[in-house]
Amino acid sequence: MRAPRVAPYGTWKSPITSEFIVSETIDLGQIALDGDCVYWIEMRPSEGGRSVVVRRSADGRIVDVTPPSFNARTRAHEYGGGAFLVADATVYFSNFSDQRLYRHVPPSEPEPIAPEASMRYADCVLDRRRGRLICVCEDHTDRGQPPVNTLVGLALDNSGASRTLASGNDFYSSPRLSPDGSRLAWLAWNHPNMPWDTTELWVAEVQEDGLLSSPQRVAGGADESMFQPEWSPGGVLHFVSDRSGWWNLYRWRNDREEPLCEMEAEFGLPQWVFRMSTYGFESETRIICAYNQAGRQHLASLDTRTKQLETIATPYSSFRFIDAVAGHAAFLGGSATEPASVVLLDTACGKMTVLRRSIDVAVDAGYLSVPEPIEFPTGSGQTAYALYYAPRNPGFHAPPGERPPLIVMSHGGPTSAASSTLNLTVQYWTSRGIAVVDVDYGGSTGYGRAYRRRLEGQWGIVDVDDCVNAACHLVNRGDVDGDRLAIRGGSAGGYTTLCALTFRDTFRAGASYYGVSDLEALTRETHKFESRYLDKLVGPYPERRDIYLERSPINSVERLSCPVIFFQGLDDRIVPPDQAEAMVSALREKGIPVAYLAFEGEQHGFRRAETIKRCLEAELYFYSRVFSFEPAEPVEPVTIENL
Repeated sequence: MRAPRVAPYGTWKSPITSEFIVSETIDLGQIALDGDCVYWIEMRPSEGGRSVVVRRSADGRIVDVTPPSFNARTRAHEYGGGAFLVADATVYFSNFSDQRLYRHVPPSEPEPIAPEASMRYADCVLDRRRGRLICVCEDHTDRGQPPVNTLVGLALDNSGASRTLASGNDFYSSPRLSPDGSRLAWLAWNHPNMPWDTTELWVAEVQEDGLLSSPQRVAGGADESMFQPEWSPGGVLHFVSDRSGWWNLYRWRNDREEPLCEMEAEFGLPQWVFRMSTYGFESETRIICAYNQAGRQHLASLDTRTKQLETIATPYSSFRFIDAVAGHAAFLGGSATEPASVVLLDTACGKMTVLRRSIDVAVDAGYLSVPEPIEFPTGSGQTAYALYYAPRNPGFHAPPGERPPLIVMSHGGPTSAASSTLNLTVQYWTSRGIAVVDVDYGGSTGYGRAYRRRLEGQWGIVDVDDCVNAACHLVNRGDVDGDRLAIRGGSAGGYTTLCALTFRDTFRAGASYYGVSDLEALTRETHKFESRYLDKLVGPYPERRDIYLERSPINSVERLSCPVIFFQGLDDRIVPPDQAEAMVSALREKGIPVAYLAFEGEQHGFRRAETIKRCLEAELYFYSRVFSFEPAEPVEPVTIENL
């Protein structure tokens, strides 16, 4: 083995290239069990970001279910999720191009069951007794008005007949039919709330004609967020509520709510997409569940009789999309050295079988930086959290006395959270000698409701404080170079990035991916789901228009004096392109180094291989010019104006 070469940070040669990332990786999503078969979603950058329903049968064969001409993706709430349902070997899915629901019984071709109309469907459940799907419907017929959200019953007889079952609320999710088909549960909420703020859990009787009667709100309301209602095999309704300050499991029986596992831990998630799940029923008395405690996730088995929670030993540190049936559970698991993977668990013996990895080629562990959980002091005497990734490459070390550049990652949401699952984008930087810190700023999920609420009325302040203080903490520890600090983020994380660059002088460069620069424009232009989100994050509009103007980076460009690169999808309906373009124009006129890459056909979150590759290389090139280092391999240059 050759001795490591001495080379400056940022110049190390790495096998984790942009080409490797886009050619060898996929995104994995929703998981569903149907008898002995496991189904899941694969988003494939190499196929233009197409989402495919995949099946693994009992004999171990893995095949694509949806044909190449279909893309299993819904645009309900714009973020989608819950795009497919499987029951009795039949797959029902939403097709991206026309947003119609299709029924698919391989090997026959999928057939549409929803009419051609300006409708979007998600989060379906099969009503066998009445020959229909019950699902969330988002009606975009009136282009001049916000879409109308309802719960509908959609007939399976190819007539296209649809009946509205629940209406009047701004939003609906999670329709769940009891095992005997007699009752329907669902979640509902209204502006200005988001589903992690205030939601209501409703139950109604389902009549023989399919309509609902005697609707009853059984839980939820002011300052209570509900998550994932599910019926047990015996017909007992379960749900997650944060009424205690933590998302814990409850059940509803004999007309009263009963906690199943009271602890300072999160069994729920912010509902950015449909069909999110953190638990499933292995039997009437056993729940397989995941929970987050102090920012760390665990898989467990909960006995519903004794209410005893027993941790299940796994090699994973993150768990999503849990589903369970008798004898088995499936989930999406990952760790610092294991990519997100579809895993099948034998609940009797504990054996785990990996069915599909998001990264199909092994990466030499010597190039993988394992995150260090850190806590650091931040504003108002509080503590914030992050995952720190030190540079790592077995072929190189830096000259004596040199400290690495640091990229601060500001996640989206802003209610999302840093994940310890192997992320090749992070490793792309660390294997080249650039440190990364992924910040769980106030407002992040995983630390209870009070931590999430730190951001109420304080967006653009608390999150920025925490990102700045994470960087300063690492500088003070001697881990990184205080003169080479950058910040990057997408969507809400892009807003935090632009605020940090505009209103503070900590960072020397930044990268905004479809980030918000104008809060007032966002609240006027964005889609229905988030159109009132800023009421709580910033303040009611237009009553507090002064705050919107004050905290919008576009209105304080004179305070920004460091280089910024912008990445934007031109089909983005959530943060429209004019947000980035206004900032680019203002920086151009001011003479600040600026670069702008826009992509036709990309929306909010990039999905195409060529886009992802171009962005990584452009960002690396940008930092190399700003921080004066030479990348080990040639990358396509990007035009940086005013440099």
